[in-house]
Amino acid sequence: MRPLNTPQFAAFAMSIASAALIVGCSCLPGSSSQHAHAASTPVRSEALILQESDGERRLHRPPPGALSNLTALFTLKVDRRNGGAPEFVMLTEDIPAGQAISPHRHPHSDEILFIYGGTGLASLAGRQASVVAGATIYMPRNTVVGLRNTGTEPLRIVAIFSHPGYEEYLREISVPEGQIPTPLTIEELTAIRAHHLDSAVYEQP
Repeated sequence: MRPLNTPQFAAFAMSIASAALIVGCSCLPGSSSQHAHAASTPVRSEALILQESDGERRLHRPPPGALSNLTALFTLKVDRRNGGAPEFVMLTEDIPAGQAISPHRHPHSDEILFIYGGTGLASLAGRQASVVAGATIYMPRNTVVGLRNTGTEPLRIVAIFSHPGYEEYLREISVPEGQIPTPLTIEELTAIRAHHLDSAVYEQP
């Protein structure tokens, strides 16, 4: 094959760069938030060994009582930003006594909750059951779930999602550990939830 001269090489390089740009900007149909999240996805996944305190530790901003009462500490252990996992999300959360995860569903993601401390009351697809350490809750996508701490100790959970997205909602309603969590207004939380309907839909109180 004959070597390319300088003008030919420049044109060839420009066509390759254009093709790469088009491929890099393409994404599956979805919301603009999904597109923005894809831009921050690491190129390669990273193998991790995480201790209990490791991960992206965050604190819920105090919500308006009409929509939620959850002010728990949670840790994003594995997702697109932490380890570069492209397809699933894992987090841990300690729900204080008397607080609850409001009833909601995930349109595009299955979820598994594993309880490893405390006691609570789970609502799932219209039925309720008490849960203690060792319990597992599986929610197929679009299944309404809620979980309340009915004990005196933190209700300690591990949550695993089969599809990314919900972690970005959680980031919007929280602050990194160590920062002062300013309260959310009803208008602010309603707007954030409306922006993330592709990852979570909350029941009306």
